[in-house]
Amino acid sequence: MENKLPFSKYFIIGVMLFALFFGAGNLIFPASLGQNAGSNVWIAVAGFLITGIGLPFLGILAMGVSGASNLQELASRVHPIYGVVFTSLLYLTIGPFFAAPRTGAVAFDIGIAPFLSEGGGQIGLLIFSFLFFAVTMWLSLNPAKLVDRIGKVLSPAIIILIFVLLVMVIVKPMGEIGAPQEAYANGAFVKGFMEGYNTMDALASLVFGIIVIQAIREMGITSTRGILTASAKSGFVAIIFLGIIYVGVAYLGASSTVRFGLFETGGPVLGETASFYFGTAGTIMLSIIIILACLTTSIGLITSCGEYFHTLVPKISYTMWVSFFSLVSFIIANFGLSNIINFSIPVLMLLYPLAIVLMMLTFLSKAFRLSPFIYAIGTSITFLVSVIDGFKFLCQQLGLEYFQWLAPIVSFYERVLPLYDQGLGWLLPALIAIAISSAIIGMLKFLRIPLR
Repeated sequence: MENKLPFSKYFIIGVMLFALFFGAGNLIFPASLGQNAGSNVWIAVAGFLITGIGLPFLGILAMGVSGASNLQELASRVHPIYGVVFTSLLYLTIGPFFAAPRTGAVAFDIGIAPFLSEGGGQIGLLIFSFLFFAVTMWLSLNPAKLVDRIGKVLSPAIIILIFVLLVMVIVKPMGEIGAPQEAYANGAFVKGFMEGYNTMDALASLVFGIIVIQAIREMGITSTRGILTASAKSGFVAIIFLGIIYVGVAYLGASSTVRFGLFETGGPVLGETASFYFGTAGTIMLSIIIILACLTTSIGLITSCGEYFHTLVPKISYTMWVSFFSLVSFIIANFGLSNIINFSIPVLMLLYPLAIVLMMLTFLSKAFRLSPFIYAIGTSITFLVSVIDGFKFLCQQLGLEYFQWLAPIVSFYERVLPLYDQGLGWLLPALIAIAISSAIIGMLKFLRIPLR
C-alpha cells in the first residue's frame, strides 16, 4: 500500500500547477470583466470561476483518472485521427495562434505602452514583439535553468505585487462601483461563464495534467486512486490561489471604471492602478515583472508546441518547429491584444465544448467502461453544435451576416436547443447522446451480440 504524502508535498505540486496556469493574461480578463460588470461583478465573477478554475480542476482530475500517457492518447479514444486533430488544434490554440501571441501583446500593453506617446503604439508593438519572440525562440532552442529560475522568482513576485495592489484597493478604493455595461446588465452570470473560456486554462489543463501526474509518480504514488487523490489535493491548492486572484482583480476592475474610464482590454487597468497607488516606480516595477512573466510563459508554450509537433512529424526538426511557431506568434501579436482576444473566441467556442465532453466521458468511462462508440457519438453530437457556434461567432467578429448555409442552422438551433443563446446548446444533446448510446451498448452486451 502506498504511503500518503504530507500536505507540504501536495502544496509544492499545487504551487507548481498554479505557476503553470498563471500568466499575465490571467490578470487581464478578470480586470476587464470587473470594469464591464460594474455592480453585477459578483454575479459575473461567479460564472467566471466555473470556467476559469472549475473546468481546469476537472481537466487535471480527468487526466489523473484516465491513465493516459498524454492528451493525444486520451482523445484517440474517440478515434485515432480525432486524437491527432483535436490535440493539434489544442496545442496551436494555447500556443502560436492565440495564447503565445497574447503573451507578447499583454507584455507590451502593460509593460511598454504606458511609457510611449500616443502615436507610437503600432511601431512600438512591432519592435517590442520582434525582440520578445526573438528572445523566446533563442531560449526555447537553448533550454537553460535560467528560465526556470526566473519563473520561480517571478511567480512569488507577481503574486506579492498583485496582493499588495488588492489590499490597497480594499483599504483605499479608487472609486465607487458603477453601473454594468449592456452585456452584463442581464445574464451577468452566463456572460462571466463564457468569459472564463478566454483564460484557456481548461484546455491547458489537459496538457498540464500529465506534468502533475509525473510529479506525483516521482513521489512514489503509482495507483490510479492514489494519483487521483493527490491530483485533487494539489489541484485544489492551485485553484484556491487562482480564485483569490480572479475575485480580487475583478473587484479592482469594477472599482476603477469611475476613475479611469472603460478600457478596451484589461491590460491598462492594472497599469493605471499601479500608477495610482505607487506612482511611476509602481508602474515600472509592474512592467518589468509582467514582461518577464509573459516571456517565461511564452517560452513554455513555444517549447511544448515544438516538442509535440516534432513528435508528430519527426522529419521536421524541433529547431524548425520552434522557429516557425515563434515567427507565427510574432506576426499575430502585431494584430494587437484586442484583436487576438476577439478572434480567439470562435476557436474557443469550437474547442471548449469538445474538451468538456472529453472530460465527462473520461469520468464516465471509469464508472461504466464506456466503449469507443460512446466516445464517438458524444463527441460527434457536441461537434455538430460547437462547430456552428464557432462559425456564428466568427461572422459576428468580422461584422458579417451569417453565411447563407449557416443562417437556417443557427435559426433551427435557437428554436430547439435549450441554453443555445447562452452558448451551451451542445450540453443537453451531448448528455442525451451519451445516455442513449450507453443504453444501446448495454442492450447489445445483455443480448450477447458481438460489437464490431
